[in-house]
Amino acid sequence: MKLIEKTYKKEKVYYGKAVNFCNDVVLLPNNQKATREYIDHPGAVAVIPFLNKKDIILVKQFRYPINKITYEIPAGKLDKKESLIKCVKRELKEETGYSAKKIKKLLSFWPTPAFSNEVLHIYIAAELSSGKNCPDDDEFVENVIISYKEALQMVKNGKIKDSKTIIALTYLGLDNK
Repeated sequence: MKLIEKTYKKEKVYYGKAVNFCNDVVLLPNNQKATREYIDHPGAVAVIPFLNKKDIILVKQFRYPINKITYEIPAGKLDKKESLIKCVKRELKEETGYSAKKIKKLLSFWPTPAFSNEVLHIYIAAELSSGKNCPDDDEFVENVIISYKEALQMVKNGKIKDSKTIIALTYLGLDNK
């Protein structure tokens, strides 16, 4: 069975500061046309910063679309032509104030492939040095130092609901077994 859809017509409906909204027409495997609405995203990174062998840093912040305060690993969108490692270092410093001597990649995944082309790259940071955080002008975050074990418990009891954080923490747990 054929599965591939071919682009028939591309249309950017909205050019945003962070993402673009697209409304493309595709040719289906049966030669029928269909519309595909999706978010065009430059990609992002996220990092689990380890203060020591047991403690990590999460960030607490308000997320407008859900009208809630969340617990998340530090993360952010890639700037144009920015390397993944440079973005990890920038986001770690911006959101937590920390810098890392060691950075290791864990995995990459598509958070929502049904309606976005975003790829999210997850890293671990270690051998941290503290400093002053410098969040974006429209970003307000608080550091939360917590044991990795406690963070996993927060996932289990539903206190952490952010998908990248859940994936990163549980994947790391699988990696260490």
